[in-house]
Amino acid sequence: MTAPDGPVPGPPPPLLVACALGIERLALRGGPAATVLRTGMGPQAAERAVGAALGAGSPTAASPVVASGFCAGLAPGMRPGDVVVAEATREHQPDRPESVCRDNAPLLAALKERGLTVHRGLLLGSDHVVRGTERAALHAAGAVAVDMESAATLGSALRAGPRPVAAVRVVVDAPEHELVRIGTIRGGISAFRVLRAVLPVFFEWHRSLLLPRR
Repeated sequence: MTAPDGPVPGPPPPLLVACALGIERLALRGGPAATVLRTGMGPQAAERAVGAALGAGSPTAASPVVASGFCAGLAPGMRPGDVVVAEATREHQPDRPESVCRDNAPLLAALKERGLTVHRGLLLGSDHVVRGTERAALHAAGAVAVDMESAATLGSALRAGPRPVAAVRVVVDAPEHELVRIGTIRGGISAFRVLRAVLPVFFEWHRSLLLPRR
């Protein structure tokens, strides 16, 4: 038997799912094809944790990255449990470029097939919790949602090397449904259940990336 020419390809890198909070990691746990990374709160913590996870020699160095967890919806009519799929994310530092999410079609299709209410658009990064009039101003500037880690996560991932990236967040509070503490009232519980339900969609997205491009 003749040996095949060239190196034998190894297994594809696992999916890296990044979230900030312990309750988010609890919802996103499970599945051998994914590594769930708890980054800690805030953009600086997310940038450091993701950069380390994608460092040279790491098993996830070449992994596709999904930023996930909870977010604040900005558009009137949004409700806890709605899902936000970023078309792009923008970090809170004005000198950094937007991170464009180019492989969203499978995510959007799979989420809608599950009967979820899905919003797509610009997901902003912030270094603080956004409420009230600031929320309205960010929506007027074109964003659909805001959180503290997604933009830093995707920015750090792309600075570590080219790869597919996505940000999928579940709305935990919205203009008409502001929350104080996650998990203590109905909106937080609803968002947790939806976040748990979207985990299989990430696995489907990961598999779709391995298919030949047509």
